Amino acid sequence: MAVLYGRFLRINPKDPAWPERDRFILSKGHAAAILYASLALRGFFPMDWLDRYCDNGQPLAGHVMASGVPGVEVSTGSLGHGLSIGLGMALGVCRDRQAGRVVVMLSDGECDEGSVWEAMLFAGHRSVSNLIAIVDYNKIQSLGNVQTVLDLAPFAEKWRACRWHVQEIDGHDHSAIERALIATAESAAPSVILAHTIKGRGVSFMENRLLWHYRSVNDQELAAALKETDR
Repeated sequence: MAVLYGRFLRINPKDPAWPERDRFILSKGHAAAILYASLALRGFFPMDWLDRYCDNGQPLAGHVMASGVPGVEVSTGSLGHGLSIGLGMALGVCRDRQAGRVVVMLSDGECDEGSVWEAMLFAGHRSVSNLIAIVDYNKIQSLGNVQTVLDLAPFAEKWRACRWHVQEIDGHDHSAIERALIATAESAAPSVILAHTIKGRGVSFMENRLLWHYRSVNDQELAAALKETDR
């Protein structure tokens, strides 16, 4: 998110609906907090909105909400729909002869959904080159390890078979992320970046722990996590 909103996406906080903008869809809508923080830092809405995150009646809901939140393209959280929506947006941009790219971030677990594979097939078939998918490939989903719940391997080969340009990177390496995003411009096909990540990276009691797919930290755990990450 730091690379996308800090270095890559062509966006205008003063004109969120700018026709030539890039579109970003956070298909894994349960990660709403980091999208809201990114938008606030870019100036789409006041920083103090973040203090009311998940408060009843406030605009920043626990899953991504577009209503009343500048910079959010579409509400998400019902997994498996983001890539199809992004594909439709990318086709619309092409039809209107605009320059915008569409970036969709998915979780690996939601790739269990058939709608993801339908979008993969169609985007490859139509060579929708302004569509970029990023998969947060941390190998953990809601009920267990991805390999156990529904093994995606060989994951990269499946995307290639659907005629996508595929890159695999360290999803924690900002330079690698930026290089991969820039490289998508060289492809006449849709692009996917398989970003290998570690859930809870940098916090010893969170790393690769399924528990933290759901739990929020208490005050003591927050202090310990901040100390480990030098924040």
